[in-house]
Amino acid sequence: MNYPSRIVCLTEETTETLYLLGEGNRVVGVSGYTVRPPEARQKPRVSAFINARFDKIDALRPDLVLAFSDLQADIAAELARRGYNVVLFNQRSVAEILQMIRMLGGLIGRADRAEALASELEAGLDRIREQAARFARRPRVYFEEWDDPLISGIQWVEELIEIAGGDPVFPELRHAKLGKDRIVRADEVVRRMPDVIIASWCGKAVKKEKIASRAGWDAMPAVRAGRIHEIKSALILQPGPAALTDGVQQLHEILAGVRPR
Repeated sequence: MNYPSRIVCLTEETTETLYLLGEGNRVVGVSGYTVRPPEARQKPRVSAFINARFDKIDALRPDLVLAFSDLQADIAAELARRGYNVVLFNQRSVAEILQMIRMLGGLIGRADRAEALASELEAGLDRIREQAARFARRPRVYFEEWDDPLISGIQWVEELIEIAGGDPVFPELRHAKLGKDRIVRADEVVRRMPDVIIASWCGKAVKKEKIASRAGWDAMPAVRAGRIHEIKSALILQPGPAALTDGVQQLHEILAGVRPR
């Protein structure tokens, strides 16, 4: 059976997954935001997140294009009209990330390797969950995905916070797939009194002093104790292996440093 051998990845998580499966040689084009693995940055860059260079993709003659989410739906539709095989994933939870890995393995004829990778990632999450169970208390965590407007964490991030040993302060918003549906008011963040603030602003550096200086935020334990942290978006806001390894590990290390009151 012939499986895809010339794959374009429009987001990083499928690129990283293919490399972890030992199939990085099949990747012929990547997103300009690709960070992991470093060697993938040598591949032709054919897209940002909400736009793509169709001429560059055409030149690469892919037999499979991998996309992500409603934000790339228009790109996927145009590529389909051009005759390409397009698979658009829409994973929003930890379980769906693992499912994406298994599905991708099936698409390329490496289901066995994908199952082993997913099982390895699950085991790593279980180890962190067991370590977090020893915490004297679970810190309350406000995760900030964007600063203007304030947007709380998407589902997989909130789930990873729980695995790492914390309790998200906006649990009722986690299932909202769109950022506009996770907008929160600054005074409501204060009211929920997080012990820790973790921010990851996609595409720009977090300014901790800006967060600390927001009106009324000095009333929160997180700000009073200086517990404002940044995790790079490539490690936590990409719904793939990075979030389930380095991302959750950083969350766990941050939360492990919170002393009981």
